[in-house]
Amino acid sequence: MSQKVLVIGGSLNPDRYSNKAIIKLKEFGHTIFAFGIKSGDIQGIKVQTLIPDFDFDTVTIYLNPENQKQYYDQMLNLNAKRYIFNPGAENEELSNLIKKKGAKSINACTLVMLSIGNF
Repeated sequence: MSQKVLVIGGSLNPDRYSNKAIIKLKEFGHTIFAFGIKSGDIQGIKVQTLIPDFDFDTVTIYLNPENQKQYYDQMLNLNAKRYIFNPGAENEELSNLIKKKGAKSINACTLVMLSIGNF
């Protein structure tokens, strides 16, 4: 089932896992939006420097916890059903806020989830 997915921490560097995840999510037919420090394009997916202001099915996070703090309110207002904290992005404080809103929060790797059919 295709989902509307926001990648937070999207990198234009093809060696970064967020970049690989954007490409793989696209290959799996999901509608992808990406937020990153630098704007650009990853295989037709625009990386924006502002977090889009609408609802998502899944938000997958690649920012480390310290860099997430300034975006808490924006991330919580996305009304996503599920937030995935990729390795290095795990954040108990934000995860608890997400759960209080009634959304699912998991520590997992988006790339692994896709590869085993568990996304």
